[in-house]
Amino acid sequence: MNLLLEILFSGLIIGILVSAPMGPIGMLIIRRTLIRGRWPAFFTGIGAALSDLTYCLLVGLGLSFVTDFVETNQYLLQMLGSIVMLIYAGYLFGSNPARSIKPGAMRPMAPWRDCVSGFLLTFSNPLILFLIIGLFTRFTFQAPRFAWWHQVGGYIAIAAGALGWWFAVTWFVNRVRRHFNMRSLWLINKIIASLILIMGGYGLFNAVRELLF
Repeated sequence: MNLLLEILFSGLIIGILVSAPMGPIGMLIIRRTLIRGRWPAFFTGIGAALSDLTYCLLVGLGLSFVTDFVETNQYLLQMLGSIVMLIYAGYLFGSNPARSIKPGAMRPMAPWRDCVSGFLLTFSNPLILFLIIGLFTRFTFQAPRFAWWHQVGGYIAIAAGALGWWFAVTWFVNRVRRHFNMRSLWLINKIIASLILIMGGYGLFNAVRELLF
């Protein structure tokens, strides 16, 4: 039970952190919330969550072939994963998410079209693999101590975390739509980058401590 709770918690955090950076998909979902309403934007978020889950499965299948290597080099991988998170946080600090989506009129679309557009836009950014690898190693998501049914629960938790993030974003933007502007988006991006920076720094400190001492 403790292992299941551990991987469920890790999956939720991974799902949120993978979805949280306000890149092109974040801009699109926020704009759809402001222009077309909450639910078209949330269906776009469902597509984005499915894309993130697909990338997580690809990373998980790749790492499952080297579980012995992961177990032997756990702290080294955690250190490398934390470094990747620090680099990604630096990228977020220097990025301007408002540039990623050009303003323009949005025609009404069926929910499945919103979902497909969210999936394709998110899937078109394979660089997210580096963040996922960093998070998987940081949280030892593929540790040999987890059984297959633990892993299934973990991936369900990743999907739940991603969906929960987009549900919260669309709810929040819809509630404050009269006061929302691009500066708010910039601030959210910096907060998310700071959280990733803190987690990456903490993971790096622990890994270096274990390797040296």
